[in-house]
Amino acid sequence: MTPADHWARVRRMLLVGFLMLVMGVCGLLVLGAVTYDTGIVGFLIGLSLALLPLPVVVGALRWLDRYEPEPRGLLFFAFFWGATVAALAAALLNTASLLAIARTGGGSGMDTTAVLVAPWVEEAAKGAAVLLVLLFRRREFDGVVDGIVLAGLSGLGFAFTENVLYFGRAFLAGQEQSLTTGFFAVGFTFVLRGVLSPFAHPLFTAMTGIGLGIAARTNNPTTRVLAPLGGYLLAVVLHGFWNLSSLSGLSGFFTGYVLIMVPAFALTVGVATWSRRREGATVAARLPTYVEAGWLDPQDVPMLASLQRRRQAVDWVQGQYGGQGARALREFQHAATELAFLRDRLERGLDVPDFPARERELLTQVARARAATRAG
Repeated sequence: MTPADHWARVRRMLLVGFLMLVMGVCGLLVLGAVTYDTGIVGFLIGLSLALLPLPVVVGALRWLDRYEPEPRGLLFFAFFWGATVAALAAALLNTASLLAIARTGGGSGMDTTAVLVAPWVEEAAKGAAVLLVLLFRRREFDGVVDGIVLAGLSGLGFAFTENVLYFGRAFLAGQEQSLTTGFFAVGFTFVLRGVLSPFAHPLFTAMTGIGLGIAARTNNPTTRVLAPLGGYLLAVVLHGFWNLSSLSGLSGFFTGYVLIMVPAFALTVGVATWSRRREGATVAARLPTYVEAGWLDPQDVPMLASLQRRRQAVDWVQGQYGGQGARALREFQHAATELAFLRDRLERGLDVPDFPARERELLTQVARARAATRAG
């Protein structure tokens, strides 16, 4: 390890430690504020219900990110950033705005804050997680799919904290009349937020993720600025109209669901599907270079470029060499895909300052994983 590599590693560790400290402090503050607002029983009920939608949304995002899954550390970072830092920042800024509007004679200011302030604040706070990954872990950020996944997890974390608060408040308000009313109130709120709209915050923030993903794949300075800005503005507009519709009772909620949530979901799925197909095309286009150099076999490329063939190959190796061989093949697939994306960034003229060292590292992983596959 060179001195430059050593200091780069030290800086990275310091950054990780700082971010963990910030998220930890914010998490404790959020925990205290939510518990104070809902009471212990309301908090526990809200926490239990807020956990239920998580597997569905996480599963959908993980399904999308199958060519080159993001490191788990980055996935946890995005989720907990949304649940702690973004949630606390939004609570503070939204409350400050509400009080300022109320002092100017704007009534309670709640509706104005929900529609005109909260979307700007919340989408910026959630999207900051994706921007941090792009700036400080550039090698892990390959494009639109990564942007959607990281933004979705940040939005999911934010929604989780918000749901704990809303579910707990609903129970607390209802149980003042009777315990039955409390459970009915929290159940009704859960249906609206946990069943009908668990993708709301992830979808809104995914617009910012798409913009940052486009910026990550271009050298055009104008696109690098306008794509993230456009994604963020679209997230704010969708979020604002969603909040506006939710203020109009059940009829407004379902109108917003049809006019906002369904199109946003369709847009995200369409962009994600197109981007994932392009990832397969990138693998097919860039890996032949390494076939010619002898690092890969010709039959490796079509296998690596197709998710269906990847699964079939893992199943076959599982039957021939057992679980250890299957794990080694997955490592081979992951390293080879990263290699293709790394080569693609170079071929597209993007700045890849550590290309030679990173290429050697990935080629070593490819060779080691291939050998381990057959030794399993």
